[in-house]
Amino acid sequence: MEIREIYRGRLIDHVQLVVADLAASKRFYRAVFEAIGIPISGEADDYFWADELFISSVGSPSAAGVPTGRTHLAFQANDRATVERFHAAAVAAGGKDNGAPGKRPYHPGYYAAFVLDPDGNNIEVVHHGRADRSADAIKITF
Repeated sequence: MEIREIYRGRLIDHVQLVVADLAASKRFYRAVFEAIGIPISGEADDYFWADELFISSVGSPSAAGVPTGRTHLAFQANDRATVERFHAAAVAAGGKDNGAPGKRPYHPGYYAAFVLDPDGNNIEVVHHGRADRSADAIKITF
C-alpha cells in the first residue's frame, strides 16, 4: 500500500507503535480516532495508520520483531466535549482509565484525559483552551 497524501503539523514527522495484539489496538484506536474526528488513513495485514501515527504488529517488517516500550502520545482536541468523548470511547474500547477528563496545571485552559491502550501506552487528548492557529496543518501530495 502506497501513501500518496499526508498531512504534517509541527515537529513530528511520524510515530510508530509496535503492538502485541494488532486487532485489539485497531479496536481501541478506531474508537479513539472516531471520538476526536481523525479518520484511519489506511491499513494492511500488519499495520494501520492515521495521519502521523503508524501502528504495526511485531511481525511487521518495519518492527524488527520488537514491540515499542511504554509511550505517551497526546492528540489535540478542538473542545472539551471531544476530550470527554475520547475518554468514554477509549475506555469502552478496552482502554484503562489513567486520568479522567479535567483541568490540568500545565498552563491556563489545559483540559485533558488519559487512557492506557491495550499495550500500556498512555494516550492523552488535550484541549488547550481558546487559541488562534496560523493553520490546521499542511497537506503534502506526492
